[in-house]
Amino acid sequence: MTETQDTKGGLAAYWPMVIAGLVVRLAVIPFLYHDWLDPFVVEHWAFGRVARSLVAGHGFGNVFADTGPTAVLSPVYAYLLAGIFRLFGSNTPASVVTALAINSLFSALTCVPVFLLSRRCFGDRVAKWAGWLWAFSPYGVYYGADWAWSTCLLTLLLCWLFLMALELENSGRILSWISFGLLCGVSALTEPVALSVLPFLGAWTCYRRYRQGLRWAMPGVASSLAFVAVLSPWIVRNYEIFRQFIPVRSGLGLELYIGNNGYSARWVNSALHPNHNDAELEEYEKSGEVAYMAHKRQQALEYIRAHPGWYVRMTLRRVLYIWTGYWSLDRAYLKDEPLDPPNILVATTFSVLGLLGLRRVRRLDWSLAVRFAIVLACFPLVYYLTHPETYYFRPVDPLLVILTAVAVAGRKLRKVAE
Repeated sequence: MTETQDTKGGLAAYWPMVIAGLVVRLAVIPFLYHDWLDPFVVEHWAFGRVARSLVAGHGFGNVFADTGPTAVLSPVYAYLLAGIFRLFGSNTPASVVTALAINSLFSALTCVPVFLLSRRCFGDRVAKWAGWLWAFSPYGVYYGADWAWSTCLLTLLLCWLFLMALELENSGRILSWISFGLLCGVSALTEPVALSVLPFLGAWTCYRRYRQGLRWAMPGVASSLAFVAVLSPWIVRNYEIFRQFIPVRSGLGLELYIGNNGYSARWVNSALHPNHNDAELEEYEKSGEVAYMAHKRQQALEYIRAHPGWYVRMTLRRVLYIWTGYWSLDRAYLKDEPLDPPNILVATTFSVLGLLGLRRVRRLDWSLAVRFAIVLACFPLVYYLTHPETYYFRPVDPLLVILTAVAVAGRKLRKVAE
């Protein structure tokens, strides 16, 4: 099969998935977008606040209140949302629907790397299963149609980069490596959690090339320089404003604090967040962002040191929650989280089937299994230690869907890619 024929065959195979996935997501938006127009949501929608600040000419800031520049959020999605607000108005029905439609497009387009990665590694049968599973994935549909956040964009980027890193094993083209580094930089500026896996995927690719006696040092350096080139302007901006090295986001201290303070009825104590606590907001405004975040980090670490047993138990509960969706079946808890029972079923099913698929991949190609394991093991680590949210693990879902397809449809797999 020629490369041209292969590409055409791929287009014919995966574009129906993309279109079907997009139609389903767009059909859901009219039932959900009104929530983003609620005055309370508007007031506490962090990306929306920063986007409004940009459109109003006040710069990248005012994340919790009108307090000036911020590094609490990463810039890519905020600027995308600001562009939407500039065209359609800030927090208008048209701008909210447009934002959700773009996120739905990101989510539907994820069918493409899901299909291509699955076909490259496991053949057409698994690729079709994986592509259609993602097109109608409950998480893909819901977070595409009802989550005006950076999640869907990061999901698409992470899946593409996983595929790119795999293909670089057999490519010494400097331009391809530079493209990988540039896209890694964009991903980090979308959500810095991408840095928990992308350096390891790149390093594994270099190691595999080294083991095969292929050139690896120069491509790796070129990719790293491209990555630094993308990240540097934001780092410089943060240093000039805050006089402190902040690679992407400044809010780790707050995230650690609201997840580690003795509260365990839910996975996070939202009542301690400046969005919901006047005293915390006042401290943030008086101290400034850097000092405030340092203080929150200190408070969290002091509590963890004083209650190590609690922290271990809480960390284990967070691990369980990320992989199964289970936190509690207490009536008071379920009153606030009524969708948890079906979510537990969906999350646990995908996790179990995904891990079964990973075991099958390990028997087929241990090097490929290591790539999947890097993402599954490293991506959620920071959330185990700080706190999870329902959407935090979603960028890994396409890989779990692929592994689920392997578990369900890959019983007669033979190695496809070398």
